[in-house]
Amino acid sequence: MTTSSQKRSSSLRKMTTLTMLVAVLIVLSLVNIPQPAGLSITFNMIPVAIAAIAYGVPGGALIGGAFGLISFLQCFGILGFSAMGAALVSVSPVLMFIQRFVSRVLVGVLAALVYGALKKSRMPESVKCAITGFSAAFFNTFFFMTLLVLLFGNTEYLKNMMAGRSVLTFIIASVGINAVVEMLVAAVATGAIGTALQKAKLI
Repeated sequence: MTTSSQKRSSSLRKMTTLTMLVAVLIVLSLVNIPQPAGLSITFNMIPVAIAAIAYGVPGGALIGGAFGLISFLQCFGILGFSAMGAALVSVSPVLMFIQRFVSRVLVGVLAALVYGALKKSRMPESVKCAITGFSAAFFNTFFFMTLLVLLFGNTEYLKNMMAGRSVLTFIIASVGINAVVEMLVAAVATGAIGTALQKAKLI
């Protein structure tokens, strides 16, 4: 196979893989687990972590952006529904887009940087992938909630949710269980899937 053919084959495989990861994002967006606070448990950071492992910062940013766009569309009842998003998008669609989209792009970028740093270590590949998945879930919660409070902290909706509690107490009460479940599942799933895909030479 010539160098030109190899490049075309590599580009086609990359495009196919990224397309499949977007398809997985869409499926996962429809199976979120709603929580009383208007938030939900989501596992969409797993495809983002896989893209970050496979294609570095560009791949992580791309699939992270797709995750963010889907999350924003859910504010309008498209590809799922977000009760909180629906309430806050009427306040400012622009700020809602920033909160949903930018936070998820950052997830992909930082997860890629984490994996890039881990590649230099001698730890097993499954552990590197698991840590990357864990970090993706952590960054997702951190940036999502940070931007939520910064951009919408003065709205009546969020003030009612906070009910006089401090920002830290509100965040812990809102996403405590969510975050733990998401991080554990993301670590296990990314560790297993990432390793399997690498052994199969699909990424």
